[in-house]
Amino acid sequence: MAVELPLFGRAVIITGAGNGLGEAMALALAAAGASIVAVDKDQGAVDAFARRAGDRVVPARADVTSGRDMEEVVDLCCDRFGHIDVVVCNAGIGMASIRADYHTNPIKFWEIDSEIVGHFLDVNTVGAFRLARAAVPRMLEQGSGRVVSVTTSLSTMIRKGNCPYGPSKAAHEALASIMAGDLESSGVTVNVLVPGGAADTALVPDGEGIVRSKLVKPAVMGPPIVWLASRESDGVTARRFIAKDWDTSLPAEEASRLCSAPIAWGMDN
Repeated sequence: MAVELPLFGRAVIITGAGNGLGEAMALALAAAGASIVAVDKDQGAVDAFARRAGDRVVPARADVTSGRDMEEVVDLCCDRFGHIDVVVCNAGIGMASIRADYHTNPIKFWEIDSEIVGHFLDVNTVGAFRLARAAVPRMLEQGSGRVVSVTTSLSTMIRKGNCPYGPSKAAHEALASIMAGDLESSGVTVNVLVPGGAADTALVPDGEGIVRSKLVKPAVMGPPIVWLASRESDGVTARRFIAKDWDTSLPAEEASRLCSAPIAWGMDN
């Protein structure tokens, strides 16, 4: 007897799908039956991913700093699959793009050019806005949809030596909270998913003091992103989920409840 895949018929766009957390999430989504537009600036990376993941994956070279690119990937998803159910705003850049040894040689904010700060915001914050802005009108027409924002741990957002990565991810988290409020009762939900610590990806380069075996493995993102993309999460919005705390031994609804909290920083301060 054929096994029914939980995401069969669901159409997903995921940015930064060529490696790291994005690749891990895209693999989990594909294994669960989703049809995927896998987006990355690196054409070779998404082509290689598509070959591994199967014929329900369409690779797309696109840049989240381009509004036109994001509109085109939404058009591609709708043209190829007939609709769009989920966007995963994952593409991002980290501190290693400024200084490889940032974890042992922290960068002071006054040492950073404003152009670099602007670029981090353009990728990590405005990039998510561009994709959501392109996709949400289609979702509203359908009466349903999902936006999943991949930000970072709240402590990372304000850690010293972590400018401009921390502020750019804090802005993304705030954006996600606003989007959830704007979309309340629309059928389109917005949630945040984070690994729950430094992840074993290229954003954390090898170096003194880095023990890769202690880093969070990208695969932890799989179970929560599959649930968030599924109909099981209907109505769940304005929550942040910590992937490493998702207990796969529990029913998904219980696991989701135990590893989540309200999005952003709450309204009491």
